[in-house]
Amino acid sequence: MAASQPKQFLQLNGLPILIHSLRAFAAVPRVTEIYVAVRANERERVEAQVAEYAGQFGFGGRVHVVEGGDNRQESVANALAALDSEDDDVVLVHDAVRPLIDAATIERTIEAVVEFGAAIVGLPAIDTVKQVERTAHGALVTSTIPREFVVLAQTPQGFRCGVLQRAFAEAAADGFVGTDEASVVERAGHPIAVVPGTQVNLKITQPGDLALAEFYLKQRVSTPAS
Repeated sequence: MAASQPKQFLQLNGLPILIHSLRAFAAVPRVTEIYVAVRANERERVEAQVAEYAGQFGFGGRVHVVEGGDNRQESVANALAALDSEDDDVVLVHDAVRPLIDAATIERTIEAVVEFGAAIVGLPAIDTVKQVERTAHGALVTSTIPREFVVLAQTPQGFRCGVLQRAFAEAAADGFVGTDEASVVERAGHPIAVVPGTQVNLKITQPGDLALAEFYLKQRVSTPAS
């Protein structure tokens, strides 16, 4: 991966990674609007890509590009501010570089949000999980965390719009920055359900991830729908 090329613009099976992510959500009829938060210097490029593929993947005016912030939380807050929504509406937040999210998982996340008010996609931990203390000489193990108490968070993460907006407002007032949306909502005291994820819904962060995504995508295309 070229260091100067943002990962969401890399090609996966002939399409930008971002477009794969957008087409997955556009294929779900219950998703009525899609907002993409981007850096100011990338906005024109993203708008051009959305326009280029709008007809092919049925974006149909549902995809809107907004300017992001200095971090994930600010970017999501900017997208939330752009929404014309009610408190009970369901909003999903997804990593642009998880291009292999499937419609069934999106639907399950929406259903979980309708029932619980907040939900994330999570993958059970397979490896033994160790808690460590960081020292100048490296990490030292302090305890072993039972795997049944751990899930690896994926996206989408979904919430009733009012729940997420209020949690973000509290975090902004206190100067708190979470690692994901769920951490902000957890802090506000709202319970969050877990929807089972899959290894296929990987986040492309390293060169090997792109090759693995290509493999999964080819398998998906070659496997007939049941």
